[in-house]
Amino acid sequence: MEHVHEEIGDEKRAPSIHCDLYDTEISRKIAQMLLPGLATACVDNTTGDIFRTPALVAVDLRTEFVEYLTQRSESFVAEATILEGDLAAEASDDPYEIVADFADDFATLKMNLFGRISGWLLSEKREDKIDDIVQEMELSKFWAIDRREAIARTLLKNVDFKGAFHCVMKFHTAEDLAEHVASCGFRSMICTNEGCNTRFTAAHLEKHDLACPFKIIPCEQNCSESLMRRDMDRHCITNCPMKLVKCPFYQVGCQSTVTQCTLEQHNHDNLRDHVLHVLQRYHKDASADDLKHQAEQLELFSGELALARDVKSLTLALKDLEARLLQPEAYMTSGLQPDAYTTTSDA
Repeated sequence: MEHVHEEIGDEKRAPSIHCDLYDTEISRKIAQMLLPGLATACVDNTTGDIFRTPALVAVDLRTEFVEYLTQRSESFVAEATILEGDLAAEASDDPYEIVADFADDFATLKMNLFGRISGWLLSEKREDKIDDIVQEMELSKFWAIDRREAIARTLLKNVDFKGAFHCVMKFHTAEDLAEHVASCGFRSMICTNEGCNTRFTAAHLEKHDLACPFKIIPCEQNCSESLMRRDMDRHCITNCPMKLVKCPFYQVGCQSTVTQCTLEQHNHDNLRDHVLHVLQRYHKDASADDLKHQAEQLELFSGELALARDVKSLTLALKDLEARLLQPEAYMTSGLQPDAYTTTSDA
């Protein structure tokens, strides 16, 4: 009977083993923000003070900074509950933005009189000074990233009352917890795409997959090739066979835009038009009918003309054919100029 009562008691007892997994990306972002937050407070607290420098106050202000952020984060849920109406709607639920606001508030509290009454807050020198202090702190390892991440985790869990950025699940036994961790949305993962070592939580797998520069994806222009996302832009504007290009006779009148892989077929199918465009450009005084007739005659030599890939080479080919086949009398009757192509080869 006592054993039965113990089992019933265990079932009624609230689960007490927490899942400690969290969004590592947002946590690291908060940790990285803490250093410039502290540097800002150090600079604003010593502005215009000839006896105190940011480096001298950094240790004490760091302690105060952490205590202030912790206290504000612990009371954040109560503060958010008190807000009503528009204020509640405007309040951010992004842990990074919330903690960043806390850091700004701390810097404001620590600002000395000189900073309050001068234009120091808006000056470029202030920003430069803050950047310098951040760099000094990083080089001296004044506040190691792992220590900041430990603080960031606490702050994250305190302000994330909706449980959107950390796991809020609780369990009765360690076995239940272990089973949950294997599928928890906040478990840590490493990208499996070759060359990418990005670490993220499982909940961000799809988001990362859609942006991973190392993921192999089909060509965006629907050619048969698949390549890394980071190489896509270069592929599409250089050697992709489906890249759109202007007809090489665009400058003389063919306004077609075709894919690179169909360019040769386009030139073959439109040879008569290309010949006519070239004739029109360099025989401006000839009639349209004469030019069309000339183009039809020259089409008999399409095998030679088809070898021309652009305006210059086609012009040279036409010049050669006319020199070989056309008699001077033909130019007299048609209005064509025998030397009209002289300038073409120089174009």
